[in-house]
Amino acid sequence: MSLPRVSSLETFLVVPPDGERSRRGSIASTAPSIRPQRLSFNPLPESWDPVVAPDTDHPAQTIGAFEVPQWKRILQVVCAVIFCLFAAGIVFGYAAIKPLLKEAGAYQEICDGSDICVEIRLNLMFTVAAVATNVAALPVGAILDHYGPRVCGLLGAMCLAIGAVFMAIAERVRFDALLVGYLFLALGGPFTYIPSFQLSNAFPQHSGLILALLTGAFDASSALFLLYRILFQETDGAFGLEQFFFAYLAVPAVIIIMQFLILPGQSYKTVGEMIVDYEAPDDSLGPSAVEADDQIDEETALLRETQRQEQREHNEIISHEIEELLGTETADRQAQREEVKNNRSGVWGAMHNHTAFQQIRSHWFVLICLFTIVQMTRINYFVATIRTQYTTLLGSVEKAIEINNFFDLALPLGGIISIPFIGIILDHTSTVAMLATLVTVATTIGILGVLPFEWAAYANICLFVLYRPFYYTAVSDYSAKVFGFQTFGTVYGAIICLAGLFNFSQSGLDYATHEIFNDQPVPVNVILLTIGIIIGISLVGNVFVESRRLKMKREAGYTNGREY
Repeated sequence: MSLPRVSSLETFLVVPPDGERSRRGSIASTAPSIRPQRLSFNPLPESWDPVVAPDTDHPAQTIGAFEVPQWKRILQVVCAVIFCLFAAGIVFGYAAIKPLLKEAGAYQEICDGSDICVEIRLNLMFTVAAVATNVAALPVGAILDHYGPRVCGLLGAMCLAIGAVFMAIAERVRFDALLVGYLFLALGGPFTYIPSFQLSNAFPQHSGLILALLTGAFDASSALFLLYRILFQETDGAFGLEQFFFAYLAVPAVIIIMQFLILPGQSYKTVGEMIVDYEAPDDSLGPSAVEADDQIDEETALLRETQRQEQREHNEIISHEIEELLGTETADRQAQREEVKNNRSGVWGAMHNHTAFQQIRSHWFVLICLFTIVQMTRINYFVATIRTQYTTLLGSVEKAIEINNFFDLALPLGGIISIPFIGIILDHTSTVAMLATLVTVATTIGILGVLPFEWAAYANICLFVLYRPFYYTAVSDYSAKVFGFQTFGTVYGAIICLAGLFNFSQSGLDYATHEIFNDQPVPVNVILLTIGIIIGISLVGNVFVESRRLKMKREAGYTNGREY
């Protein structure tokens, strides 16, 4: 699953058309006056503003955070973090549960006791789950946009429940229930994780913290199977797979209950949406209403004035509540900070004025997509085969098990530890430096991964668990800066979807390792490493050249007295 890093769910760097002014003073200074997308959301309940027709293009109406009590918003965030911890990325704890599946006799009848056959089938199960997790991001986003987070949450809970049942009864049925069950567990992840992002708008001043908590919970969720493996070993196998997955049904059950009791049925508005909707022209106070007043009697005119006064009082209340959400920092200061960061990246705005189709056809997209395909394949292949790789490299099953156990613990911890450092790197370095770091670390990991030494194995794992979240986050950061927010969902979704589909090549890599290279993992790793270096150098070189060109063009624009 990809880990998008979003410091804010909107951008303040929007220049209003000449002559446009806000018609309300106190709030206008804290947000942009226009947005890059068409906005049709109404921040007021129907009882406050009954004349607005429902939006047919976006049936899932959004709400302002000020409409929900603070205690409830806090509880919603807590619930979302807990649910992500127990459901968002549990399938990526595959390395921890794989030995237990083997011990339980998974695929033994089909494979007639062949270890290679069992290995390939179990890895295929994980491959299908990893592909589904990434590909599902596109339909999940569409469902979220049209039906809201509650529908997504309920669908996610259903997928988790179906997956748990199939995993529990796998030994009793004659079809491949493990593959189906693991697939549904994977699908439940994005349905739980992606809709949680909008909760960062519940507390705009703390959106970064909320997103960090959700991302950390996603990374930590891979430890669920590790905890189960420890419990399995402590009970000498008495608490088997069937008991565990039936017990896991409590998770989707709680999610369903909380969806109706606590979690929001509608997404929260971003700051810009709240302000733009608040500043939308009020027809009841327009010239047409004044002209109409000349044609009505005094009593009706007085009633209208009373209604206008009540509306003004409501607006003042809303104004105060929105200001409390935004804090004291003005939009100008936020815009200045964002502008410095974006200029530092060197690629901000490279293709913001192009259509999604034009962006997907560009070299900007092709190179990052190829790089993502190779790196995601390497990452998931390593997760699926770490024990077998080090059994061969080190010539010791015991050492391989120790390394596998260390990896199971380091994977979730690495994701959590790396979160603050990832933000610092992305915010304070250029995109060229960030990509060069990615390529350098990926190359180092590849080299360490083929060395037959125990110290190299541990060093490889330490780098890997820190690199994985950094890589996923960097790709989303690159996409936002280069392609912009208007097409971000389409372009970034296409990158992750294509990379996910290419993960089916893991089955071919498994076959090549066991059948062609006689269980030696080095040739496959060297091939992936070489392809990654070639594409990585091409990507860094292209971005370096283009960033220089953009800088020269920007400086030429300022020299001519206009902003680029």
